[in-house]
Amino acid sequence: MAPQQLTSQDITNLIARVSIKDRTAFDLLYGATSAKLFGVCLRVLSDKSDAEEALQEVFVKIWMKADRFVASELSPISWLVAVARNHSIDRIRARGEQLAGIDDAIDVADHRPGPEAQAVTSGERDRLGVCLGELEADRAGAVRGAYLNGESYVELAERFSVPLNTMRTWLRRSLLKLKECLER
Repeated sequence: MAPQQLTSQDITNLIARVSIKDRTAFDLLYGATSAKLFGVCLRVLSDKSDAEEALQEVFVKIWMKADRFVASELSPISWLVAVARNHSIDRIRARGEQLAGIDDAIDVADHRPGPEAQAVTSGERDRLGVCLGELEADRAGAVRGAYLNGESYVELAERFSVPLNTMRTWLRRSLLKLKECLER
């Protein structure tokens, strides 16, 4: 599968789907990010075969721990890079080797927001909370479930005891109301 260019939101959505053990999402995530993560492993480990083995172990960790990713704390690619980098460092430590040259891995870009961006994000999060409060409680719960917790439409329809198409309508209309509220 050729690597795909996905947006940060696309990768976040794939990680959410991987957290519920969606194999198709896992394949797409692998195709879109494996080259970058291999580069991280190779830079830390300095050995191609070791980096290839580490990459496979990194994706096993991602499969097992995708539910630990919190979209508001890190960009998804930063989280994936951190998993790869930390795993590679752990491999070196397990062998008892010195971490000489490990500082080179610092060159991997840190995409986390700075203090100013965090302040803006915090304000936006507060505004979003106010706007969610304007929705009916079940609609707000469905939005939180779908877009913050990664629940599928089917899961939400079952949880709220409504037909699947009704759930889709709830979410679509709720997003429109949220957009209007946030634009005020």
